[in-house]
Amino acid sequence: MKTHVEVSSSRRKCRKAHFAAPSHIKYRIMSAALSKDLKTKHNARSLPIRRDDEVTVARGNYKGNKGKVTTVYRKKNCVYIEKLTKNKANGAPYQIPLHPSSLVITKLKLDTDRQ
Repeated sequence: MKTHVEVSSSRRKCRKAHFAAPSHIKYRIMSAALSKDLKTKHNARSLPIRRDDEVTVARGNYKGNKGKVTTVYRKKNCVYIEKLTKNKANGAPYQIPLHPSSLVITKLKLDTDRQ
């Protein structure tokens, strides 16, 4: 049952709002789960992912790989990790895009913005 009169419950409209969201909202959407010790330390289940966080891949073909986040690409809803690369047919390496929901943050980059 619909609970809020001013918010649409239409699947089409909700999907459009999600994928066409502006950057300051995608920041929140692109969150990753925290590891068990970070959950207890920060009293949070997940946090928005950002560059220089250390992560572990929890799901998918690259499960178990660890590395540092090099790029958070909000437009494509993906994250690039330092050591996760493949080679193209000509031998040039390229980074593999991963969705932040399949990652677990193991070490946070703490600075004045994130205390």
